[in-house]
Amino acid sequence: MRRPALLAHLRTTPCWDVLVIGGGATGLGCAVDAAARGHLTLLLEAHDFAKGTSSRSTKLIHGGVRYLAQGRIGLVREALAERSILLANAPHLVHPQRFVVPVYRQWDRLMLGVGLTAYDWLAGRHSLGPSRLLSPADTLAALPGVRREGLVGGIAYQDARFDDARLAISLMRTVFDLGGLALNYLPVTGLRHAAGRISGVDARDAETGEVFAIEAKAIINAAGVWADEVRRLDNPESPAQLAPSQGAHLVIDRDFLPADTALLIPQTPDGRVLFAIPWQGKVLLGTTDTPRRDTPLEPLPLDEEVDFILATAGRYLSRPPTRADVRSGFAGLRPLIGADQNGSTAALSREHVIRTSPTGLVSVAGGKWTTYRHMARQIVDQAEAVARLPRRPSPTATLHLHGATADPTDDVLGTDRPLADALPGAGVSLHPRLTLTEAELRHAVRFELARDVEDILARRHRALFIDARAAIEAAEAVAAIVADELGWSDERRRERTKAFHQLAEGFCVKQAVA
Repeated sequence: MRRPALLAHLRTTPCWDVLVIGGGATGLGCAVDAAARGHLTLLLEAHDFAKGTSSRSTKLIHGGVRYLAQGRIGLVREALAERSILLANAPHLVHPQRFVVPVYRQWDRLMLGVGLTAYDWLAGRHSLGPSRLLSPADTLAALPGVRREGLVGGIAYQDARFDDARLAISLMRTVFDLGGLALNYLPVTGLRHAAGRISGVDARDAETGEVFAIEAKAIINAAGVWADEVRRLDNPESPAQLAPSQGAHLVIDRDFLPADTALLIPQTPDGRVLFAIPWQGKVLLGTTDTPRRDTPLEPLPLDEEVDFILATAGRYLSRPPTRADVRSGFAGLRPLIGADQNGSTAALSREHVIRTSPTGLVSVAGGKWTTYRHMARQIVDQAEAVARLPRRPSPTATLHLHGATADPTDDVLGTDRPLADALPGAGVSLHPRLTLTEAELRHAVRFELARDVEDILARRHRALFIDARAAIEAAEAVAAIVADELGWSDERRRERTKAFHQLAEGFCVKQAVA
């Protein structure tokens, strides 16, 4: 999967059946679906796959307990069915996760029990096991580290967790397995029209500056929070459709919650829930819901978000975490639909909307990781109709993704593990606090289209998200191997190392100023 060969394939293909703009969850899902139906498929991503929202989630594949409280029964039922499909199709990346809600008032125990019983009922045959009431002793056994004072019990239920960026990489590899083409660092700069209909795109290689004029029968706009910008390439007068919302997360050491069980805080002051989830050997805390008017490529947790998460978690943990305990802090932007009169985004729909412009551009807004496959199926159905492509059923409900193993495993490389370990540097760790090996790094460059230090330390491996300081310390060693693989000059290697250091500093939560 060397980039020159992929670009040569792009140059020599006169017209694509389906062209997808955006390499996040929705775009990659659309490309997999279209290619699985036998359509000649191309995906273009402006930066790296899952660079934006799709690598910055709360790492849950779930029906959405709080959506149930909001009465969004259809969304919950759909998501629970999709959870079951993902557990089957990507068992190396998606795993069942037990949650416990600690309860400090008997009334809350009753109400939550009713709600989670309804959650079980909606799951139906897709249930991962029934919820059940816990005694105070059972709750403390499940959640060592939870606050004991006033604890009257708990409620346990089942959902699933995953590694979002690695699932995106698996989807990208699946596009290739199905005969499609996916390219990162190839931003779309314009849309092409013929006889009043959209007929292709202009794109530019971010590395070389080469310009491509690409023809396609169907074009899908799956650019996430930047979808409105793509719509305005089609029609500069297109009104804004999205109301971006920021969700921040903090990562702390496992000893704050030394268990395999996740903690759910059922009610926060802003009307959300807060999770404390075992992930990558750490504990992930999140999230927030902060309206934003802008859509920066690198959103950072706001000071008030950091304080909110720490304060909320601290009310439920026997040892409240502080800023000094945060190993990494990150934020993502949700592409929510519309806004309410108060500018709040907490109550906005996580469902999706598919719209086709008069020129034939198929755009999607909204959605979430759990339902990406279901969304993609609907979007490709629409693209087939708009472009008059052969109508074919989607096979993705039973399509195992790249790397899928016969049995569940925690190894994110799945069936690619022997390929990675056959490369130079197998077992050679690049940092004492990280699991990344030299061979895994080389595998990421050769087979997973990693092109930069950030691609490795943020998305092929999750170092930046679990220990930002360790990622900074490992960057020089990583850059040296990437330089060896890609033929970088010493100047290029130093420049990319410095750029990563500057990026990673934003993930290091600063101490409060007195």
